[in-house]
Amino acid sequence: MASCVACGKKKIVGNNVSHANNRTKRRIRPNLQRTRIATSEGPKKAYVCTRCLRSGVVKKIV
Repeated sequence: MASCVACGKKKIVGNNVSHANNRTKRRIRPNLQRTRIATSEGPKKAYVCTRCLRSGVVKKIV
């Protein structure tokens, strides 16, 4: 699984918890989008989480 190039966010492991308090493993995945971003070397395709796109951490090329 890929990770965000800006913040390094990646999948984490947690538990599903039922009403009977039974616990089973689950994966929590970030919302990653493969987009063209502006870098110092020029445009590049990379995986970026939607929080970094929305907050303006990376510059998206249209």
